[in-house]
Amino acid sequence: MSQVEESIEVDVPVRTAYNQWTQFESFPEFMDGVERIEQRTDTLTHWVTKVGGVEREFDAEITEQIPDERVAWTTVGGEAKQAGVVTFHRLRDTTTKVMLQMDFDPEGLAETVGDKLGFVKRQVDGDLKRFKQFIEQRGLETGSWRGEV
Repeated sequence: MSQVEESIEVDVPVRTAYNQWTQFESFPEFMDGVERIEQRTDTLTHWVTKVGGVEREFDAEITEQIPDERVAWTTVGGEAKQAGVVTFHRLRDTTTKVMLQMDFDPEGLAETVGDKLGFVKRQVDGDLKRFKQFIEQRGLETGSWRGEV
């Protein structure tokens, strides 16, 4: 099992950053390699990814969701094994630290080598930077889900 931990400061309030993160179907707009996400239930999402020419499909279950604080998940079926949490920290009224921690199991030689070379860490860092740009340019979220899991 490998691990990655990255964070970024975004110039929006905690509520705005959190609300946008609950809009899983918008992830392809800022996550490189995410082709599509379908929200099937309040706690189940279906992902289609394509990284390095390799397409994968998997389901992820939201295991914990606390408004304005955290969203945790784990894969429950398909071609990827991972679990993680995104937390939201108020730095100022209009600035939020978004921290992502993820455990994942590289599959096969290519993924193992890519992991050792820091590919996943760079991917997560880039995704967070694109999230920052996405939410700061908009200034407000595309929607929200304020339920608790």
